[in-house]
Amino acid sequence: MKAPARLGDGVDAIDTPALVIDLDAMDRNLATMAAFARAHGMRLRPHAKMHKCAAIAKLQIAAGAVGVCVQKVSEAEALADAGIDDIYISNEVIAEAKLARVAALAGRVKLAIAVDSAPGVQGLADAVKAAGTTLDVFVEIDVGQGRCGVAPAAAGALAHQVVSHGQVDRGMRFAGLQAYHGRAQHLRGAAEREAAVRHAVALVRAAQASITSAGIACPLVTGAGTGSFVFEAASAVYDELQAGSYLFMDADYAANQPAPHAPRFEHALFVKSQVMSRGASHAVVDAGHKSHAIDSGLPCVWSPAGGPVPAFSNGGDEHGILLAPDGAALPELGGTVWLVPGHCDPTVNLHGHFVGVRGGLTVGTVDCIWTIDARGCVF
Repeated sequence: MKAPARLGDGVDAIDTPALVIDLDAMDRNLATMAAFARAHGMRLRPHAKMHKCAAIAKLQIAAGAVGVCVQKVSEAEALADAGIDDIYISNEVIAEAKLARVAALAGRVKLAIAVDSAPGVQGLADAVKAAGTTLDVFVEIDVGQGRCGVAPAAAGALAHQVVSHGQVDRGMRFAGLQAYHGRAQHLRGAAEREAAVRHAVALVRAAQASITSAGIACPLVTGAGTGSFVFEAASAVYDELQAGSYLFMDADYAANQPAPHAPRFEHALFVKSQVMSRGASHAVVDAGHKSHAIDSGLPCVWSPAGGPVPAFSNGGDEHGILLAPDGAALPELGGTVWLVPGHCDPTVNLHGHFVGVRGGLTVGTVDCIWTIDARGCVF
């Protein structure tokens, strides 16, 4: 796939629609989260399913991250192929063919995976035994997401099964608990998010007690996201943070009320679009649903200079419609319009490249073009 820009191009020369990173803002976000983790004695394992890019994962690891998370086996394979050697698949895998791929990948990189069922543990044990490889295994508990994970009281039995297989086959090591509360991330009020994490912490403690009563030590508790990591870090229970979207800061996360004393992150990911049609009361840009995901709402128009901006309205697959509220002028035909995606993860999955710009979105230049290595890795 051809990239929409060349190194050294000015911002104006980037073809549209294009996925653009303000590298200066991203670097500040990167440094801010790394400093937070260090100050609070937390391991940082950011979710690479957000950016799907080995070049960015390497920057995160260079800044202090212990490795990255992914959700799909194919994401892990793509990042491993591009040089990332410490990966956690923070999701369950059941299919025999996928488990064989997991076991094979464990022979190439340091690998971990989550489990939440006895058949899942048995299938994983069979796969790593056949491959002769070893990996870390986290027992996932449901701390409020209502998705994957066992009840805390069942954690001890599942951990015992992992440990038992590890003692016999030496292919699995019990690594701790996966305790991610996805629903807490987008509760708008800071107090709401804090209360949700407080409940999650109580469930983690119950799971730890279940594991301890089975005679097993729980080495690590991992979880947390961009909307809640401050509370997990303060819990004295979590050891590792999985926040990912902080690096780009999409419109949905930015709509959250900031938690007191929480670090602030800047918008760093944009879809550059161009006005392709102009009416008396609206303008049309060339970035529709094929350029940005809408599961968390439509993108927001962003101005490098600040001030009033038009509202973005649904125009379909190929178009976005701009409507001007009071005090905001519509851009002219051919003009550039910067969009902040509602949800960065699925937006990234629609593009083949990041165009990295330094010097700002007004007068900056293209400093790098990064392949989105795990684009389309959904299996």
